[in-house]
Amino acid sequence: MDMDSNFKEQTESSDSEKNNKGFLASFRDKLVKTRGSIVGRIQSLMKRRPVLDKEFLDELEAILLQADVGIETTTRLLSGLSERLKQAGRSLQEDEVLESLKEEITLLLGSPEPLTEAMEGPTVIMVVGVNGTGKTTTVGKLCHKFRTQGSEVILGATDTFRAAAIDQLEIWGKRAGARVIRHEEGADPAAVAYDACQAAKARGADYVILDTAGRLHTRVNLMKELEKIKRVVGREIPGAPHEVLLALDATSGQNGLNQAKVFKESVEVTGIALTKLDGTAKGGIVLAIRDTIGIPVKLIGIGEGIEDLRGFNPKEFANAVFQGSN
Repeated sequence: MDMDSNFKEQTESSDSEKNNKGFLASFRDKLVKTRGSIVGRIQSLMKRRPVLDKEFLDELEAILLQADVGIETTTRLLSGLSERLKQAGRSLQEDEVLESLKEEITLLLGSPEPLTEAMEGPTVIMVVGVNGTGKTTTVGKLCHKFRTQGSEVILGATDTFRAAAIDQLEIWGKRAGARVIRHEEGADPAAVAYDACQAAKARGADYVILDTAGRLHTRVNLMKELEKIKRVVGREIPGAPHEVLLALDATSGQNGLNQAKVFKESVEVTGIALTKLDGTAKGGIVLAIRDTIGIPVKLIGIGEGIEDLRGFNPKEFANAVFQGSN
């Protein structure tokens, strides 16, 4: 390898490392509320109770529960921490406790699970959820993400109940440079999905993203409508939909878990798009979703900007919550 090539590789490696550090610093800033509710309170607890005894673990349990980690998941984390204490044969220091919890969380969340792609033809993604969770915004940001990668995207406005929802999607489409397939208000949502698939095949598009109507997870008739959309796109494109993403508000707590359970049963949700993660002190919901429901968090919304939608990486999340320690 010549000196110029070697210098170029070193420079690119250095730039990549700087970009990664910059992202982690930004990510930590976005999760400041969750970090304060978990790490800040654990640090305060250790100052008051430096001995890791039963009372310490009881208070630690309360901290994790208040961060929406959930009972089952909290029990699992405390069990792992207790086992580490036994192996150490002594009380752990503050940094050791935080590091141990970070490792337990990373193990619990598992490896990153990227969005599933179609083997051939367009990848179809349905975004579902109740009103107010940020479905349409998630669709728009995801469209922007794909477009910046050079992909052709078709948006399907299958929320035909509200004219405002169709108009909002049109705005996102214009911003991202994507075609929006729409019908009039009150039209059959499945018909819109059908036309979106047809348009994608005709144009050789890479992605079809369907923005569905917000609905209460307790409304059986509306959930049936989602099933119909799934059947229609499945007939038009093999394997579709390749992802059914549930947009879930990170601030919704245990109610969000109930939503996830019902949607999973009705439309076989394949992943979670967790929105408003930057606005909550209860980011522990990430753990509860994965551990108790078994649905991976695939996307996270960490701000209002068009770039503030990212693929979820468990290790990055744990590092950001626990102050980016290594």
